[in-house]
Amino acid sequence: MTETAIRDRVIHALRGIAPEVDPAALDTRANLREEVDLDSFDHLNFMIALAEEFGVDVPESEYPRLMTVDDIVAWIMAHAPT
Repeated sequence: MTETAIRDRVIHALRGIAPEVDPAALDTRANLREEVDLDSFDHLNFMIALAEEFGVDVPESEYPRLMTVDDIVAWIMAHAPT
């Protein structure tokens, strides 16, 4: 899967949690909790959505490293089944 395809799927999952997100205006390097105003419950639901979308278990210990779209894309590229 390409980086672009992963990014598109990450943003799609994010929009499932925060439908007001405008993908064109989203800064993929910004902290998502601040950029799109995700509270801790939304962030948890987003991590669950990513796990379902990519078929990968996202350990809670990884959450602090997955704060931007770019962080998430890189993590998924390294951990998702091929």
